[in-house]
Amino acid sequence: MNKKALAILMRARMRPNNSINPALSPLAKEMNQVNQNSPDSQSTGHAIRCDSEEPSEMRTNDAGNCEREFELVRTSMHSAISMSKTEDLDSILHNFSEGYSNLSIENRRKLLLVLAREYDLNRVHVRELIKQYLGLELPGVTVDKAQGSFSEEGLFSSFYRIERNLRHTLRPLYEVLFDRLNTHPGGLRFLSILRSDILSFLTEENISSLRALDSYLKEKLSTWLSPAALELHQITWDDPASLLEKIVAYEAVHPISNLLDLKRRLGVGRRCFGYLHPAIPGEPLIFIEVALLKNIAQTIQEVLWDSPPIPENEATCALFYSISSTQPGLSGINLGKFLIKRVITLVIREMPHISTFATLSPIPGFMQWLLSKLASQTKLAESDMSQSLAEGSSSTFWENILKPEEEKALMSISKDITSGKNGMEVMFNLLTSTYHKWTKSPELLSVLEPLLMRLCARYLLQEKKRGKALDSVANFHLQNGAMIERINWMADRSDKGLSQSGGIMVNYVYSLEHIDEFAYSYLSTGDIHASSDLRCTVEP
Repeated sequence: MNKKALAILMRARMRPNNSINPALSPLAKEMNQVNQNSPDSQSTGHAIRCDSEEPSEMRTNDAGNCEREFELVRTSMHSAISMSKTEDLDSILHNFSEGYSNLSIENRRKLLLVLAREYDLNRVHVRELIKQYLGLELPGVTVDKAQGSFSEEGLFSSFYRIERNLRHTLRPLYEVLFDRLNTHPGGLRFLSILRSDILSFLTEENISSLRALDSYLKEKLSTWLSPAALELHQITWDDPASLLEKIVAYEAVHPISNLLDLKRRLGVGRRCFGYLHPAIPGEPLIFIEVALLKNIAQTIQEVLWDSPPIPENEATCALFYSISSTQPGLSGINLGKFLIKRVITLVIREMPHISTFATLSPIPGFMQWLLSKLASQTKLAESDMSQSLAEGSSSTFWENILKPEEEKALMSISKDITSGKNGMEVMFNLLTSTYHKWTKSPELLSVLEPLLMRLCARYLLQEKKRGKALDSVANFHLQNGAMIERINWMADRSDKGLSQSGGIMVNYVYSLEHIDEFAYSYLSTGDIHASSDLRCTVEP
């Protein structure tokens, strides 16, 4: 093993220590296990977290310590917002960020609620200014053409004054904290951690003041992380081990299984690009993995495991097969849109023989949607159909999503394999079988393939939420200007792929001459562009 491989294996803590802890890849778990068994990790000098189990006689003292710790952090937060002397500001911001990191989850939640409620805007003052504004009488405007100026310009001075005061008053006090942290060393990373906590708490309870805090911070982060502030970096095997660790740890689509897998993804016929920000050095905010191929791949197996890759000068297609964000706190900020466009521009400049830009993407919401649909329709069929038929009417909500020939094929399956009162119930029982047993039977595969492919096409093209594609990955690529080219049967046979989409994956294509046109039509009207072959799969 070379020094770089050893460094990757022995490096401590693959992920930042914050409240969000997504599942690690197999290699990342291995590296964390090595770290946990090391003498350093067994040091007793840890900060008190206040949320671990301890003997009852220690809990009272710990509760007191936690309360004192909370008040200290609250005081430093207030000072960071209200202080006018800049010479002490850095130390106060440091104390606040360090203190917050040591708080228990419950105390973090309590502190964020204090920030959201007590440092919000002054609505009494806002109402007073609005009343003053509405009380002004709008003067008529006459233009002195000879002088080229408004003769009644002075009459608008009251409007200008109140409008200026309104703009100032509509800024919440916590904006001061965000702005000051953004210019503080390590502050941008801390703000990302802060927002990841806010998002975590909002999933537990939708609190309006916390939602407003999140919305404001998201707008700030979107401004600070504009494409002009980000550096596009090609990640290679020659990069520092600390950077490669992040790729291993944060790969969210296809986990990196070992060092050979990592080296393959960074080697000949492959590219990896990431966005870096000067305030978070050595850690990509988002990265994308690219395979250089002759044709658009139909399975992830041929992308990850086929060896050796073709010579790069023979490639005509750049396939984006994985895009991962490293910062949970940047959720909802579409850095991927700008990353894809810049990577396309870079690849065209360096490899003009590449003419096709496509993806091989997961469909993470398909099976959840399908199983929910099957379960609800089966239940309706059992409870409502007899009553509605007796009354000579049909249920408004009932829909048989299967064609007659599909129903017949499902009901013809041997009762030794599965059972059900109707085709939808049979299908539900098959798809929820343990260890995906249906994938190991050629008979079952031949029955399920045509109807799963048809229903998947329907899901991608027709199922929407608020006028946009229901599937999150589809929505991401469509709003970036892609079109849906093809869906691929058994393209991802991993347990994750089978659980999420029945093994089906989709190719989105970025047609250079239509990217802006497709993005505009999707964002404005929800129009989904797709190939004619795929549209033929779905009935009107």
